[in-house]
Amino acid sequence: MGKLENIPEENRERELISQFLADNVLFLGPDPEIMENHDISPRTEAEHKAMERSKDPAVLALVRDRLQAGCNETFEMLEQMGAAPGAKWGDLITGIFTPSGDLALGSTGGVLLFACLVHHPIKFIKKYWEKEPTVGIREGDGFIHNDARYGNIHNTDQSLILPIFHEGKLIAWAGATVHEGENGAIEPGGMPSAAEQVYDEGLKMSPFKVVENYELKKDLVTYLQNSVREPKLQYEDMKVKLFVCRRLEQRVKAAIAEFGPDTVISALRRGLEDSKAEVQRRLEAWPKGKVRTVIMADGTLRENCLIKIQLEMEKKGNELILDFRGSSPEFANRCNNTVLSSLKGMLCQLFLMFVWPDLPRNQAVFAPIRVICDQKSALRSSYTTPNAESMMTFFPAFTAAQLCVAKFLYGCPSKFTKVIAPWHNMIRTFIWGGLTQHGDMVGNLCADLNGMGGGARVDRDGEHGVAPIFASMADTGEQELNEEEVPFIQIVSKKIMKDNQAFGKYRGGQGYEMIASNLKSNMWGFMVCCIGSKVSCTPGLFGGYSSPTYPLCKVKGVDTLEIMKSDPQKWEFSIVDIMNKQPFEGAKYSTHHMGLQFELCNRGELYMIMQGSGGGYGDVLERDPDLVIKDLEESLISHEAARRIYHVVYNTDTLVLDREATRKAREAERASRKKRGVPYKEFHKQWVRAEPPADVPFYGCWGDDRSNIYAGPFAGVPRRKMDASAIEGIFMPNPRDVRIAELEARLKECEGAKRS
Repeated sequence: MGKLENIPEENRERELISQFLADNVLFLGPDPEIMENHDISPRTEAEHKAMERSKDPAVLALVRDRLQAGCNETFEMLEQMGAAPGAKWGDLITGIFTPSGDLALGSTGGVLLFACLVHHPIKFIKKYWEKEPTVGIREGDGFIHNDARYGNIHNTDQSLILPIFHEGKLIAWAGATVHEGENGAIEPGGMPSAAEQVYDEGLKMSPFKVVENYELKKDLVTYLQNSVREPKLQYEDMKVKLFVCRRLEQRVKAAIAEFGPDTVISALRRGLEDSKAEVQRRLEAWPKGKVRTVIMADGTLRENCLIKIQLEMEKKGNELILDFRGSSPEFANRCNNTVLSSLKGMLCQLFLMFVWPDLPRNQAVFAPIRVICDQKSALRSSYTTPNAESMMTFFPAFTAAQLCVAKFLYGCPSKFTKVIAPWHNMIRTFIWGGLTQHGDMVGNLCADLNGMGGGARVDRDGEHGVAPIFASMADTGEQELNEEEVPFIQIVSKKIMKDNQAFGKYRGGQGYEMIASNLKSNMWGFMVCCIGSKVSCTPGLFGGYSSPTYPLCKVKGVDTLEIMKSDPQKWEFSIVDIMNKQPFEGAKYSTHHMGLQFELCNRGELYMIMQGSGGGYGDVLERDPDLVIKDLEESLISHEAARRIYHVVYNTDTLVLDREATRKAREAERASRKKRGVPYKEFHKQWVRAEPPADVPFYGCWGDDRSNIYAGPFAGVPRRKMDASAIEGIFMPNPRDVRIAELEARLKECEGAKRS
């Protein structure tokens, strides 16, 4: 009877059933206790004793530096040896975790966001597999994982995790995560915007053992290879990640051999506790108060609509509270949802890269920060909703937080980085797939997304195409190397686009234009997956302009590569010129929002996109006229922009500035602003409405009332109004069905007109 002996007879049956159910769990889904906790774990008894025995701060700092060097070394190894485009371009991370699973050290370069999330699957492994007789955790084991619901971003990111032992005791974990790309989803390349359920999103790997005795298990490797379009990529990068984790293991064991296990344990734990204490100290110095902002995502990647991301940020004592209540409800059959842990990981990235870049890359930096979201909102979606394109909601959430943080930092006497306008936040690149010129089936993406425009700073312009918001020291890749492996060509690659900037006293860093075409394959296609074609998703700061909006442009039905051979004068190497001049006779020219699902591309057809600009900072009328002239000299802006936006007067032939005329032009514009201005009460009366306009597909709360959530209307489905405490998932009609209904209605109308 065991534990049941002391239980009264009348309660024994109930307890027996409860014990049976506890011992025979049908399915180990994500553990809410693990997934909702981003704080560092409590000290273990072993950590406490080690910290008592090893206290010398100089020695602890030396050990941390040794281990940090190991993380940076393995980052370089993984970048040089990885097969996936994401590996080659730095979309990866390596790190060392405590025995409890907390990230203690992450590589300086790479996608810090990944490392901010891998503690979740390690804690799952610890809780469920350590004492499970069919699994266990032993030296030489390795675990793989990619499902965001257990802790990651989306399924295209794969982690390998290796426990590190000393004299039979678990002393640390090594981890390596790479954006692998292809994962067997409904569309090639790993980010299927057409996914309408979690089962469309490809491999869904909860943490499981794939390595024993430091060897990959061939049966499981074969299963994973059989589940994706690129089996060789799957196998090669699993081997590389295992080798990288073994190198981290070597570095940890070398530190133990030199300094002893207590010092290594103490160094890992002390680094976490010191980081958390330092963040609390810095937050204490921030001004007390609340800052609110709203970012609008303009689509689900399948249809255009307004998806509200609302944030109220409050600093209270040494705690920062990020309250996203009132944001859009989850979409039951769209993949733009994010789980709460992914949102937290992205927000942690903000503080690691843009607020306190001097602090160690570890999990404790975000520990004093609290995040609040409505259950079943798009930022805290439920287990059954797809999330392959979670970036479409948590990137805008990141930007909302970046805006609010800047306003807190502006009035903070001690800053550890400059106040900055929002970085561009969308992954503007081509995802591709099909048969290569070598006969291989592939699917992946270009690294152009890593060249996002930097936000303008408080004292200077943003940098052009510099880095993504989710990674430090990532690369944009070499197109020439890519062409050896895949059959498409970038006819225009990374050319800075005129007027593609967010204007301001200091302008945002500009993005580039890209024109791609199929060159060598009878079966090849492209897709793109980002928002911001209708409404800018990157606002400016303190009067600075938002980034422009960016449509996809296409030229179909003609082989422009043959025209390049026979009549090269017809070719234009600018998206604006191609779309305005339409130089290719018989071609179909069109634009599309940047949520294009996978589409086949014939030889010579053109797909044209633009990388985005970071936000502007400050009033355009305060921009130094000399900087405007400099932008004109570098062909970064047009004469129209210089005159209409910056109100600069100059000789258009010589670009000689007329300073006095410029001063007068700006004074006139300031006077005109005052005339156009409306008193606040009058503006409020004209602008504010009790509910969203009846014809606008709006998702989220309206105004300051976060207790009610609106959804729709859309495609004949009437608007719903829900209580925020009882949000229901939104089902969107299939765009194909919507289009069929539109065409049937037009046909019926035409038939009626014919009869009359």
